[in-house]
Amino acid sequence: MNDSIRFILNGEDIELTDIGPTETLLDFLRLKRRLTGTKEGCAEGDCGACTVLVGRLVDGKLAYESVNACIRFMGSLHATHVVTVEHLAGRDGALHPVQQALVDCHGSQCGFCTPGFVMSLYGLWLTREKPGRHEIEKALQGNLCRCTGYEPIVKAAEQVSLMRPSALFDPLERTRSEIIARLWAMQAGGTIRIANGEDRLIVPASVQALAEVLSQEPDATVVAGATDVGLWVTKQMRRLSPVVFINHLSELQSVTESQDGVTIGAGVSYTRAFEAIARKIPALGRLIDRIGGEQVRNMGTIGGNIANGSPIGDSPPPLIALGATLTLRSLEGQRKMPLEDFFIAYGKQDRKPGEFVESIFVPYPANSRFAAYKVTKRRDEDITAVLGAFLLTLDEAETVTDIRIAFGGMAATPKRARTVEAELIGKPWTESTIEAARAAFDADFQPLTDWRATAEYRQLTAKNLLMRFYLETVGAPAELKRFEEVA
Repeated sequence: MNDSIRFILNGEDIELTDIGPTETLLDFLRLKRRLTGTKEGCAEGDCGACTVLVGRLVDGKLAYESVNACIRFMGSLHATHVVTVEHLAGRDGALHPVQQALVDCHGSQCGFCTPGFVMSLYGLWLTREKPGRHEIEKALQGNLCRCTGYEPIVKAAEQVSLMRPSALFDPLERTRSEIIARLWAMQAGGTIRIANGEDRLIVPASVQALAEVLSQEPDATVVAGATDVGLWVTKQMRRLSPVVFINHLSELQSVTESQDGVTIGAGVSYTRAFEAIARKIPALGRLIDRIGGEQVRNMGTIGGNIANGSPIGDSPPPLIALGATLTLRSLEGQRKMPLEDFFIAYGKQDRKPGEFVESIFVPYPANSRFAAYKVTKRRDEDITAVLGAFLLTLDEAETVTDIRIAFGGMAATPKRARTVEAELIGKPWTESTIEAARAAFDADFQPLTDWRATAEYRQLTAKNLLMRFYLETVGAPAELKRFEEVA
């Protein structure tokens, strides 16, 4: 057993024995290390002013991702390389090409958000040699600017893709082999436990160790990406202890594809799951692209979104419609169930003391038509008001042989519209059938009014989404497109 968190900050080895379970990387950088290029804007992972890169060994390779330091807990950083904007300059103080491009293209005005944009663009620069406009916009989804109108920043990203000097210039490319060796050395060791008064954090050495920890600490808060738990701390000021960190566990990081579907480990981020999902289930891939910004998708996990049990979580409704199966694990072994059975009531899931989500199996929608629709106040990086998902199977006569409809934001849990489904099964797939079935939503859902939407709006939206799904299945141009997609 160890009693310290070890990681690399820019070029320096860091070892900490006195950190709290909810101490954020942002506070550590600014208050303890005086690295003030990393800014605090929203403190909830929305604005991107706190963006840094975190590198981790994945399948023996060093991969860097942009993350929000404001909601990234220090306990999740063991055996990682944290890179801040201060690390980018050349040995002689010369600006990095990413920084110089922002200067040349007038991509900064007040400058508060600029370090975050630099780090997001740097992450893109490291992974994409010639990114297109869509890739640039996707990389910048999680960065907000109130001055420039974004166009100069996009132009800077386009310019820097043409300015790729020798890898020896770049601080990360120049030291990649060295960093890999240092991170390998840090991974050795057992479970980490750090106690500071009543505050405790635990970093299990393996999934088996995680099961042992949770058998002893059934009320512990398990943290993978912290994209939700982070806000419990920064916005609700909740005190959490003990906190168990699992984002480093390689056994929970697998994505396994088969002929029938894909199995996603509970620790797999949205970013890592995207390729496998988008290739086989394009509609679900498009939905993932609207979950938070790039930093949130790099941190957040599908397993965590499920385990959290929120009625407005983006993952559960489409996965329920697809017929996903959940695997739970504890010291007693594994337990499988249909995902829809996991959600019992608001804030309550079918998880026994000591159990944790291990993986999710998502079947491919073979010979069926699938769609997922997310309704929000703004298109990207916003929390769901209503999310509907539909899986339809028709016979040769265009009669409904099976349909699964699931919604988020309409009840205390993600929920099937079983009355609507019963109204449709065995009926011809026609507009008149859809019109007749719309009234059945009133038996399935009695939504609430909150600041995101009224109950009346939610109910009408759910009915309209069913009609939209019908129109799209018969070829009507029902889906709204962005201007550049239709121009």
